[in-house]
Amino acid sequence: MNTPLPLTEDSEANEYTTAERAAAAARSTWVSVIVNVVLTSTQIVAGVLTKSQALVADGLHSLSDLIADFVVLLANRHSQKDADADHPYGHHRYETAASLVLGLLLLGVGVGMLWSAIVKLEQPEAIPQVHGVALWVALGALVAKESLFRYMLAVAKRVKSSMLVANAWHARSDAASSLVVGLGILGNLAGYPILDPIAAAIVGFMVAKMGWTFGWDALHDLMDRAVNDEELAAIRQTLTETPGIQGVHDIRTRKMGDMIVADAHIEVDATLTVEAGHEIAVEARRRVMQRHRVLNLMTHVDPWHRPDRDHDKV
Repeated sequence: MNTPLPLTEDSEANEYTTAERAAAAARSTWVSVIVNVVLTSTQIVAGVLTKSQALVADGLHSLSDLIADFVVLLANRHSQKDADADHPYGHHRYETAASLVLGLLLLGVGVGMLWSAIVKLEQPEAIPQVHGVALWVALGALVAKESLFRYMLAVAKRVKSSMLVANAWHARSDAASSLVVGLGILGNLAGYPILDPIAAAIVGFMVAKMGWTFGWDALHDLMDRAVNDEELAAIRQTLTETPGIQGVHDIRTRKMGDMIVADAHIEVDATLTVEAGHEIAVEARRRVMQRHRVLNLMTHVDPWHRPDRDHDKV
């Protein structure tokens, strides 16, 4: 299964306003809520009636999606709050916290499903034959989840929201799990009953792995992880291209939800006035915040000295 790609920054990073990003996130998440309500009820009821542990496990996975959707809605609402005295940089890390909650939720659900399947595999003679209806329910869930994934990922990339990317790939993990469940049910119907709980165990492992990945990444972001080298190089280039800046060093960044907080030392001509140096720093900050998803840039102005040319040959 593919893994989610990180969002990259470019000159169009601020194409959408905060309000537009929040509205897009709310719309896509409510679509996910509706889909997951239908899938959860259908899969669990059908799984119980058709005696398919794998289908029940997939239904519980859909239930975790439903809970995750409400976590995203809550985080999306709170992350858009304006800065205040207690949060001078705003509340953007609500999104990171939501990604951490999503990761822990997936990890817990995955471990639980894996354990249940292992217990079932210890008594293979007690594994029942499933009904053919289970296969059709699994295939229907596969189509619904894959469609939901493609829709949510398109929205996430359009508004550049890592929280929505995480939720979209949550839906993709569901699609992959439904595929595995379908194969397990098919094997059960073909005369190999043990394949149904094996499918449930595989689904549990996939869910737990995805949860660990999202949770671990979110934890690092909460601990002020820097942006990747590509993003850092782009910010450095913007600073270097600012008129009046002779050099740049000591650029530091940290994640603030989907935004970035940065500070940098810029070098200007040592003979300039303080006012002139300040104007260069203000222009550098404006350019960086316009071209990149930078919430704030703190600059420190250093004097730039021309090389000593006393020993040049005449």
